[in-house]
This record gives sequence, structure tokens and C-alpha cells, in this order.
Amino acid sequence: MVQLQKYVDALPIPATIQPTATKEGMPYYEVVMKQVKQKLHRDLPPTTVWGYNGQYPGPTFETEVNVPIQVKWMNKLPNVHLLPIDRTVMGAEPSQASVRTVVHLHGGRVQSGNDGYPDAWFTRDFENVGPAFMDPIYKYPNCQRASTYWYHDHAFGITRLNIYAGLAGLYLLRDSEEKKLNLPSGRYEIPLILQDRSFYPNGELFYPEQPGQLSPPAPQPPPPTDPNLPNPSVLPGYGADTNLVNGKVWPYLEVEPRKYRFRMLNAANSRFYQMTLDSGQSFIQIGSDGGLLKEPVQLSQLVLAPAERADLIIDFSQQAGKSIILRNTAAEPFPNGEPPTEDTAQIMQFRVKAKQKERDETSIPKQLSCIVRIPPEQAITTRKNVLSVSRDSYGRPYFTINNKGWNGLPVENTPYNGTTEIWEFYNMTMATHPIHIHLIEFQVLNRANFTGDPNGSNLMVGAAIPPDLNERGWKDTVRAYPGMVTRIIAKFGPFTGLFPFHCHILEHEDYDMMRPFEVLRNPLYNPCIPDPQECPDISFARCCYNKNKQNRE
Repeated sequence: MVQLQKYVDALPIPATIQPTATKEGMPYYEVVMKQVKQKLHRDLPPTTVWGYNGQYPGPTFETEVNVPIQVKWMNKLPNVHLLPIDRTVMGAEPSQASVRTVVHLHGGRVQSGNDGYPDAWFTRDFENVGPAFMDPIYKYPNCQRASTYWYHDHAFGITRLNIYAGLAGLYLLRDSEEKKLNLPSGRYEIPLILQDRSFYPNGELFYPEQPGQLSPPAPQPPPPTDPNLPNPSVLPGYGADTNLVNGKVWPYLEVEPRKYRFRMLNAANSRFYQMTLDSGQSFIQIGSDGGLLKEPVQLSQLVLAPAERADLIIDFSQQAGKSIILRNTAAEPFPNGEPPTEDTAQIMQFRVKAKQKERDETSIPKQLSCIVRIPPEQAITTRKNVLSVSRDSYGRPYFTINNKGWNGLPVENTPYNGTTEIWEFYNMTMATHPIHIHLIEFQVLNRANFTGDPNGSNLMVGAAIPPDLNERGWKDTVRAYPGMVTRIIAKFGPFTGLFPFHCHILEHEDYDMMRPFEVLRNPLYNPCIPDPQECPDISFARCCYNKNKQNRE
């Protein structure tokens, strides 16, 4: 790896994007994907990256609940990819354009045509579009809970490469209830986007062309590393050798001795982060993927799989004058792989100043939000999904759900709009898979150890293990641990159509651990009628807005 000194660059804060116009009564944004050079470390030459509006990470959207917006996503990237493309991966065949993009609002409650479906890709200036492409302007109704969401590329067969090149950013959705809570805000509310990357000495991004290829300046065998594999070849996962936060290598952040709110996102391709503060102090988690928890949770360590988010309070009031390292102890792959190196065990540094600029009047409420647990008996069915790995014709690991790739038929998960279902994920592999389900927010019911074939007569399932305290809010990504069945419960809707669910280890998602599900029309269900048993902020009725685009509660 390229040796770089830690904690010499200040943490950058991504710029906030502003609307350029109003269309149909909605704020209208234009975002252009560009290739740019950006300085990622003091001692690295500028790195070629891809960025939304030429920024890596992309600009942050600041939006309000019940205020829908429109975004036109435009591709102005070169026709040649920055990174090695495996043409044996479905969706990236030689007949396909090398640079295809489509944007997914991760966690967004949106219609199917605005979801960033993998086959809805488009090339530069929309010269070519995928079979599911509908419209260059996406409508985001924002009819859901306030939370830390994010947007990223989702193009079929090359998602791992496009995101590694830089195509990701934050999407913050706020509401009036959260603003009443007296949480740290303004300059005391800071996004932390965690990623890992490797570099060439000239500053350019390194991504292996084959499994086992090490980042320079390690001695490189003559390519290809394995003559029996395609070159380039998809990887079973990639843990790079350098951690970045907000697009900066091992940054530092100067903080005052007071409480701060951190919006933390794991946007790495495959690396898990299991984090502690070397000061020994705790994290206070107040929110997860789908917004605020019911009540705060105190944690000595925090685990985030790829795509998971955590809304955190860290209190530096007793740490004046100290420097604190945010450390990582997660194995790669998680949890049974190699421990982190001394480099990947460090993420960033907090430098606590001697005094506050102003008195800290913020507080952490004992009750944060309304969350009602969904009774399991409300589920009209339980669907079984099996996570497994086999070998392809080249002997490479081939990860699938229900022994099918993306295009496998039939579509086996077909909930009706407005119905509640339990989905089970039986993990027969040795790795943890962060399973992300588009469109919906769900609740984690429990996990259990199992032995035998999930679809066989020899299946034996152990006692249910409740979710962790910080998993008891609303989620869109759940860790499915090896040798366990993970159960979630959700009401599907309010929109119908095809949506993906997949492992969010991007190398798995691309090859081929992603399946569609279809929400079917339900003539007996009207999503515009609120359910009195639900909290208002999760109600589908929020998505029934009038001609002036003002949502009804």
C-alpha cells in the first residue's frame, strides 16, 4: 500500500445542493455526473474520481418531509471506465456500454420508475438507455420518516465500480418533530461517510483486476494473476487498505468539549466497521436507517455493515484538550475473516479544544420518536429466502438468493399492496450479508441459529434471539449473520411494481446476489386511509398529496 501519514487533513463537509428552479410546484434540482481530479490526502497527487456535480462524495440534499422534489440526473462521464470491468458479469457483457449509470435513493419511498432500478441505466447524454428506463427526471415524494438517507449508483453489473469511483452522497430528510428535540444542530451536526480505497503512488484509485492482486507498491505478479480466470475478474469482496471519511484519507476534526450529532453512513463496497473510541467513552445512538429510535441507546461499540446508517451523539465535554481516535476492529470479511491492519483499524481523529465557543444547551430526550412494534400475527404470510454460495464455471464464488440471479424466473416474492409479511433470510454462507430491501422500511423481528437445509426435512431452528437495542427502530438494511435465520416484518407499499432486494456488499450484488420482488395491486386496499394503529410518521397516507403537492397527514 501507499504509505500516508494519518491525521494531517481536516475533515471536509460535503456542500449542500440547492434547487435550480421550481417545476410543477416542486423544488427542481439538476445533478451532473462528472470525472474530476480531487485532492484526497495532503501527500497524494490529485486523484481522478467520479462525482455528482463534480464532487466526491456528492453534495448533500437537505429536504423536508411532505415537500416533494424533482431531480434530473445527467451523465457527463467519459465513455471509458476508470476501473476494470469483468465482461463475464451479467449486465456488463461486451455488447453493453462501459459507462452506464442510474441513481438509487437508498431508503426512499418512491415509485418503481424513480427507484433507480438496475436496468434503468443511461449513458452519457442519454444516448443509450436500459430496458427499464422511463424518465430522466426523478420525483421523490419525501412522504416518509425523517432520517439519514443516501443516494448512489445502481447500474446493473457495475455498481461496485461506479460507487468505488465516487458516485455516492447523503440525502437528509427533516421534519418539525425532530427540530423540537433540542439535539445538536448547525455546526454541531456533522456527516461522516465512511469508505475505504487503495491507491497507486501517482494518486489514482487502485481496484484489483483479479482476486489476490495487492495494491502497489507491493510486488505485482505478471498479469493475469490467475490465468484460469477472466482478466479482469469480479472479486468476492474487496477490503481496501486506506480508510476515508467524507472523501478524505484519515482526517481529523476539531471539536469543542460539548455534545455533537454525527450522521454516520457506511458507504464502503464490502468493509464492515466495528467502531470504538480509544478514549473509552460511549456512543449514544439516537437513530438508524429509518430515522430516530424510540429512545436513546448507549453503546460501547457500534457495528455498521455496508449501507447501514447510525445517528449518533458523542459527548466530548469531559475530553477537553485530548485527541481521540475512532477505531475499527471488524474482521474482513465479517465476522470470520482477517483482523484489520494497524492502518484499517484507524478511521479518523477528533481533536478536542480546550473551551466551548458557546454554552451547550442541547439535550438528549428520553423519548425520541413514536415507534410501534408490528405484531407478528399481522403478517399474512412468511416468505423464506435462502442466501447461498456456489461456484461458477471458472471456480469463482457465486452468491445468490434462492439459487437465482437477477434475471431468474419466476419472481418468487410478490406481496400485495398494503399487506404485512414476514421475510426470513437463511444464511448458508460463511459471511455476513447486509440485506437491503428497496421501497419499504421494516422491523427486525429476531434471529436464530439453524442447521440443515432451509428447504429440507432436516432443518432445525434454535431459539429466537431478539434484535440488538439499536436495531429496534425502522430499518432498510439488516445484517444476516452466517448460520442464522434473520427475520424481518414489514407492510409493503404504498407503491406497486418491481423493486430489488439484495446484499449490499457491492461485489455480491453485482455477482449475483440480487433479486426483484413485485408489489401487486390490491383493489381492497386504499393507502390514503391512515391506519390508526400506526404512528403518523410511518403512514402510507403521507404519500397521498393533492394538486398543490402538499401531503396529507
